[in-house]
Amino acid sequence: MFVADKNNGHLIEVLNASALFDPNLDRIEGRLHYGEESQDPELFAKKDLAFPSGESLPVCWTDPEFRRKQ
Repeated sequence: MFVADKNNGHLIEVLNASALFDPNLDRIEGRLHYGEESQDPELFAKKDLAFPSGESLPVCWTDPEFRRKQ
């Protein structure tokens, strides 16, 4: 699965999709897809990520209190 960095639009390969879906985690491990060579895995803050289309990540993936705010 790929997401995009909101700041520059670069694609990031999500290495653990369950971490992306877990609202209790604020960072995910991913690999930046930029340039010709595969990049080393690094941590990315979910608040800086969006879908490649530009759409924000669902609140239920980023906020553990989302049900209480409804």
